[in-house]
Amino acid sequence: MPVLNVAFVGSEELARKLGKKGDVRDIESYVHKETHGGDVRILSLLRPLRHPERLRPLLSVLNVAKAGIVEITAVDAALGEVLVAFGAAEIHHGHAIISPEDGGWIDAEQVKMILDQAGLQSWTLHESVPDEHTLRDTLLSNVPDGEQESPLVIPIDQHFNVKGVGLVAIGYVQAGAISKHDEILVLPANEKGIARSLQVMDDDVEQSIVGDRVGVAIRNLREEALHRGCILTHPDANAMTRHDRSIFTLQRAPFQKRELSEGDVIHAAVDLQFQVGRIQTIDAGLITVIWEQPLWIQNRETAPVMIAQLDAGNMRIMGVATDIAPA
Repeated sequence: MPVLNVAFVGSEELARKLGKKGDVRDIESYVHKETHGGDVRILSLLRPLRHPERLRPLLSVLNVAKAGIVEITAVDAALGEVLVAFGAAEIHHGHAIISPEDGGWIDAEQVKMILDQAGLQSWTLHESVPDEHTLRDTLLSNVPDGEQESPLVIPIDQHFNVKGVGLVAIGYVQAGAISKHDEILVLPANEKGIARSLQVMDDDVEQSIVGDRVGVAIRNLREEALHRGCILTHPDANAMTRHDRSIFTLQRAPFQKRELSEGDVIHAAVDLQFQVGRIQTIDAGLITVIWEQPLWIQNRETAPVMIAQLDAGNMRIMGVATDIAPA
């Protein structure tokens, strides 16, 4: 069942029109499932909570999303950071919806200018809230095929023990596919287990593919091997490279005026990881960072590694790490 994960920044009222509310953590999910031409298509809206107070839920949503919706109730610094984050995450298919608070007015031309500056020129701008059926149809026409050729990568965002089932890890399939009874490897613990069973959208399945939010019941694995941001892959798949130190150039985010300096603390967001590091050196634009915990990067062209500074004021997105490599 192909799934389109959509990063949704907007009101709960609009989200409920587009999908049925599911689980709530620091991210709310809203799911719409329909059959079209005999095929089941799923729209999964992921709504980060507590932005702008917290940045990590927004970046986590952008790590897995392939499309976006931003409901604009005011033009302010928080909106600027949201749109810059979408641009940094290379979310090229999206909808910006002007929806001012009662009695308010928002200049559509100003919004269009900000979208362009944030790198979201391809987004559709709606000057009023569109019909939810039309918006859903537009999004569902972009559901990916669920390509399965790459090595398996499942970043985990929660885990727990279930009576009668055992240890369950939940995350998003970013690459490849996992099947029931597969042997799996957990990084960074480097411990192996067996996929006892799989569940997607509360249904037991034999296989889970790209885009799925999957629950993997694992046997022969210590619970201590799992944590938020760990990665499930297949043994010997060579899917990921470990970075204890990284070297990269920074593609600076639009509107970002702050300069990075040696000794600065930064965060890297990729594949549900949110790793803290300290800049060791900056030499001719090349930045070397030592990470407090290992950062794992896929060995294929994939989503950008977003760099943030949590003490950077209203614009915490510093940019994207380009040509990142172990140092």
